[in-house]
Amino acid sequence: MARSAELLQGTLDLLILRTLELRSLHGVGIADRIEQVTHGVFIVGPGSLFPALHRLAERGWIEGQWGELENGRRAKFYALTAPGRAQLSKEKRNWRKVFTAMNQALGEES
Repeated sequence: MARSAELLQGTLDLLILRTLELRSLHGVGIADRIEQVTHGVFIVGPGSLFPALHRLAERGWIEGQWGELENGRRAKFYALTAPGRAQLSKEKRNWRKVFTAMNQALGEES
């Protein structure tokens, strides 16, 4: 079984913002979606996820609202804000630059 990869600093924020671009989700839903779209390469535990959600909320990029899960339990659902959408666009541009630079440094094609 393959081991999950380490996330670069700031990458988790980008993954969370991208995940919430499509729809509001609760914390476990966000972690599950990241694992799903990365085919298990990134597995985000609560010790990383919840501090990141708190940090993004403090910056005004996401907002949380209490709701109810299908099983009747309460959970906080997070949504991307307008400033969060702007930040996501900025982060995507930055990531493309990093990706291109790393491929060039490693002698790979972009």
